[in-house]
Amino acid sequence: MAVSIVRLKEQLMNSIDTTDLVEVEKVERYIDLVKAFRKINKTITKEGESVTIKNGTQVFVKAYPLISERNKINSSLIALGRDIKFVVKNTIPDTGYNKSDLT
Repeated sequence: MAVSIVRLKEQLMNSIDTTDLVEVEKVERYIDLVKAFRKINKTITKEGESVTIKNGTQVFVKAYPLISERNKINSSLIALGRDIKFVVKNTIPDTGYNKSDLT
């Protein structure tokens, strides 16, 4: 099941320092790559993973050319995902107790 692009972008933006414009640009590029990957994947699914080429009396079956492009985009997504600097946010729930309650 594919994740919504809007929700993915929202989660990524919440996980980075949004004042760092370089990181914001990385997230934007990541989202663009995800869109391109999904579009290519949809085309490959629709048209099949192989192409039959007829040249006179010869018939060849080749892999669909977009498969290599999809693999390149996938590699770029993985590399960019590693490069994004995620900020660890402390989300300790407030229990209503203080340190002074222990003494």
